[in-house]
Amino acid sequence: MLIITSIIASILAILFLRLSFAVITLRRKNKVSLGSGGNTDLERAIRAQGNFAEYVPINLILMACLEVNFAPWWLIVLFGILLVLGRIIHAVGISEPPPNFSKRVWGMKLTFFTMIGLIMTNLGWAIFSFFF
Repeated sequence: MLIITSIIASILAILFLRLSFAVITLRRKNKVSLGSGGNTDLERAIRAQGNFAEYVPINLILMACLEVNFAPWWLIVLFGILLVLGRIIHAVGISEPPPNFSKRVWGMKLTFFTMIGLIMTNLGWAIFSFFF
């Protein structure tokens, strides 16, 4: 069962909905159906949502792999918390006018740190499990 990954995925889905609603609201407000129409607030909202959609799925897949392969629950929780924090910090940083690049950078660092940690842990766990 993927209990921890399910909880983290649900939390992230709520965040994705929030980012999506921000895009929809700005599209309606500015009467823009495609692209950003040159509106910087809409462009930031689109990129916050797009960046989230680009990085979250692979991280969730890697978390699920660990959970299916019986990695320690606390390790999966730790990666999940780091991912959620990274995505929140990034979304806030990119969405604030003017963009707060320090928050955006920290959000991406947490996201990349999580992904690298998940990759290394998955590889180590798989290799160790295969040989022992």
